[in-house]
Amino acid sequence: MTRTASITRTTRETDIRIDLNIDGEGQTDLQVQVPFMAHMLELFTKHGLFDLNATGKGDVEVDDHHLTEDLGICLGQALRQALGDKKGIKRYGSMTLPMDETLVTVAIDLSDRPHFEWKAALPKDRVGSFDTENVHEFFWKLAVEARMNLHIVLHHGHNTHHIIEAMFKALARALDEATQIDSRIQGVPSTKGSL
Repeated sequence: MTRTASITRTTRETDIRIDLNIDGEGQTDLQVQVPFMAHMLELFTKHGLFDLNATGKGDVEVDDHHLTEDLGICLGQALRQALGDKKGIKRYGSMTLPMDETLVTVAIDLSDRPHFEWKAALPKDRVGSFDTENVHEFFWKLAVEARMNLHIVLHHGHNTHHIIEAMFKALARALDEATQIDSRIQGVPSTKGSL
């Protein structure tokens, strides 16, 4: 079974293509106009052992908001498409991840019932030229489009770059766990019979 997806999104604000392989090796080819997001997506891919090719350009002369948001939309759609009927997946995944002074927990449920909880106050408004409020936007859109429960909790930390990086790495590890096939699971892991 090949668990891959290709998503294209073209609007007046952005032009994005994403190719995702859930069962990858952590390989990336990223040509994304927002350097900070390209860095985060590379970390996500490496730590989740996904393969991700992404091109993304947009109206970054306005700001990074539209491109960051639409990257979340496209990655969420790709994840949902690649998972297909979700037969045999573990469904749940979580990771509490340290990065220097930072500790973050990410927990997910690939339930087909989108929900996003964010318990994190980022210390700074910017990392370099990147507006950090866009991080919340990315994760929110990812959760909605992937139709998953996504909970992100910052326990402690004071370096904004470390905090955001820990979030992406923890998300990758949690998703890797949740998307794994477990041979003991017959059908989907739900008493409802569907996800």
